[in-house]
Amino acid sequence: MFQGQFQSTRPMTTAHLAQTMNLLSMPGEELRQEIDAALAANPALEMIDERRCPTCHRLLTDHGKCPVCSLPKNAESTDPVVFLSPRDDFIPKKDYIDSAIDNEPYAPEVEELPAYVLKQIAPDLDQGQRAAAAFLLTHLDEDGLLTTTVMEVARYTHMLPSEIEKIKKLIQRADPVGVGSNTTQEALLVQLEVLRETQNVPDIAEQVIREGMSELSHHQYSELAHKLEVPVKVINSVAKFIGENLNPFPARSHWGDVRQPVDEGTDVFHQPDIIINCLNDDPSKALVVEIIMPTSGTLQVNPLFKQAVKQADEEKKPDLKGDLEKASLFVKCLQQRNHTMERLLEKVVNIQRDYILNGEKYLRPVTRAQISRELEVHESTISRAVANKAVQLPNKRIVPLAAFFDRSMNIRSELKEIVENESSPLSDSDLVEILSKRGYDVARRTVAKYRSIEGILPAHLRKAMLRGT
Repeated sequence: MFQGQFQSTRPMTTAHLAQTMNLLSMPGEELRQEIDAALAANPALEMIDERRCPTCHRLLTDHGKCPVCSLPKNAESTDPVVFLSPRDDFIPKKDYIDSAIDNEPYAPEVEELPAYVLKQIAPDLDQGQRAAAAFLLTHLDEDGLLTTTVMEVARYTHMLPSEIEKIKKLIQRADPVGVGSNTTQEALLVQLEVLRETQNVPDIAEQVIREGMSELSHHQYSELAHKLEVPVKVINSVAKFIGENLNPFPARSHWGDVRQPVDEGTDVFHQPDIIINCLNDDPSKALVVEIIMPTSGTLQVNPLFKQAVKQADEEKKPDLKGDLEKASLFVKCLQQRNHTMERLLEKVVNIQRDYILNGEKYLRPVTRAQISRELEVHESTISRAVANKAVQLPNKRIVPLAAFFDRSMNIRSELKEIVENESSPLSDSDLVEILSKRGYDVARRTVAKYRSIEGILPAHLRKAMLRGT
């Protein structure tokens, strides 16, 4: 249980647990905003403008980390050194952001597809329609295709099917075009319709998609030409047009497909929440893990406010005591949040040391449930602690903290390496066999899934690309 982290057996109150969970799920920037809001709203809270180590509370110099908490207790130990550190050790002051931004390590923050689409169409919807649109968007699969029907949504939202159909069409014409379609065929037809507004489209393209999807996907161009009673060269031309301009899986066209990678201009950047380095830049020594606090001062309950409560009129005391209790609770919850992050990082970094130092192939399979059992906390606690956090590795690469729990990353890394070094395109069955020899027992459909995630084309398309070069 979450309260198992304390020496005391006293159970955590509901308010304490709820606020701690809320703070735990926040990345550094959100946490800073939450602290600022609490300071503005509660006179019983104060921020002392002095640099102290958030872990041991020693007074620190203007720059630099804590000289005690940042060092291992034993010089020979390789156990990770985990401590809290004020953010301004690593982030340039506002006056210098423009000049320093190119040299600072930032990571893209990926916006979820449903939120991205809803933001585009929301101005054209009323409140009730927005709720229905949100319901539709929560039923998108990883390819951006809809997994429910208009009738099911109409029954759930108590709206007319025709009204739901209008909302669906609005979604389909948002970016990425075709998202929210029920089938790949429907997605291609929507994209074709939108494309017609800006450029010439082959006359037979719509017919090819409506009547020849099976032959088109299997490159059976002769059969399709015979079926539609047109020359093979016409089908070849249409197939090329479709391949270059349309995507049957709309989400992949915006979220990193090989043919249409993500537009770099849409990235939003944030600072890392955790920074990992090697002690003295020596990979054989301990890893130093800095959990960055978003404030450099010391947050505490204002002692003068405590005194004022004692001297206040009886009428005012209840309100003042309420502020005092809220302030005390906020400070305790923040400390609990930080303690949980320290315990989590110490455990995870110890397990994933090889991955941190040597790359994706060395990631060890580990689950949030496994870590929750070892730390004796609820699995949801680990999920909240991992969510929305970014980690800077010793090589300055920034990855989501969730990557430490990606059980397929090492296999996908091996898969990429095999494909990059293949002399001729290998089938998924061949890849299964090679991966098995390297110690990874995976099914063929799993290889196909991982290949798709990494943007690796099927063997016949890789072969066609080789012929075209």
